[in-house]
Amino acid sequence: MNNIDKDFYNLANKINLMTIDEIYSNIKNSFLKLADETKISIENFFNKFDYWGKIDIKNNNYEALRKKATTLKEHINDFLTLYSNLKDYKSKKLLYGILTNWYNYDFHTVKTCLDNPYKHYFDLDIIPYCNNEVLVDLGAYTGDSIIDYISTYGENSYKNIYCYDITDETFAILKDNLSKYKNIIYKKKAVSDKVDTLYLEKNIESASANKVSNKGDIPLDTTTLDIDIEEKITMIKMDIEGSEEKAILGSINHIKNDNPKLLISVYHNNDHLWKIQKLINEINPNYNYYLRCYGNCIYPTEIILFAIPKEN
Repeated sequence: MNNIDKDFYNLANKINLMTIDEIYSNIKNSFLKLADETKISIENFFNKFDYWGKIDIKNNNYEALRKKATTLKEHINDFLTLYSNLKDYKSKKLLYGILTNWYNYDFHTVKTCLDNPYKHYFDLDIIPYCNNEVLVDLGAYTGDSIIDYISTYGENSYKNIYCYDITDETFAILKDNLSKYKNIIYKKKAVSDKVDTLYLEKNIESASANKVSNKGDIPLDTTTLDIDIEEKITMIKMDIEGSEEKAILGSINHIKNDNPKLLISVYHNNDHLWKIQKLINEINPNYNYYLRCYGNCIYPTEIILFAIPKEN
């Protein structure tokens, strides 16, 4: 056993021996020891996005820290399972770094895992080449991920690219940015686990954080990938502001039958870090798993789970 394994299992054993209240107390104490500017930065960031709970230092409200404590305690065995399923030690060290960041605001470990020399989502150590891909981009935004894909693998590496997004103003930019590329199919729909009508919930900070909601003023058509795309899919990228689990459930047949490479954001919900891998594995056990982080070491976000089909 190496030191990364030892550190992870020691942290897991420590958490197993504590109550939620004890874990929360340790997290809060670590948070309060941070420099004031760091605490304020974390508070502001968490309160901009309705993903992880609020922090209100002035009013002694640390909902986000309590939620992290609850996830750590109730799902440490799920994190152990995820750890055992990760295929390289960069992924394992990153998972340890994320959890120790949650538990005691260790910034150093995550920082050592952020030396990504590749484009966001397109890590050449995990996906070294692409050929004749049918790529689905859920949360295509302005086309930045597709441009990164093409700059990494070339214009002749794909058969078709499907771009899904839900925001009018960015959808126009998306089409303009990708206009010079062939075989791009644009879908102004939300992808979920069923066909329905839901609503666009706008984020005042950034259109990239707009999401689907049960209530609102702007109706949205939702579909599933199993219904909306008939051809074989070889790669699915998802960054859809917490709707990733439902989108996976609406893609069960493609995941079972096509074995697509899956590049899934798992940071919009604390539980997604362990839950998405478990869900994919239940649908199709023929995958190897990797984690990468393209965010920062203070509040790790832009965490991507790669599910890569095993060699036959």
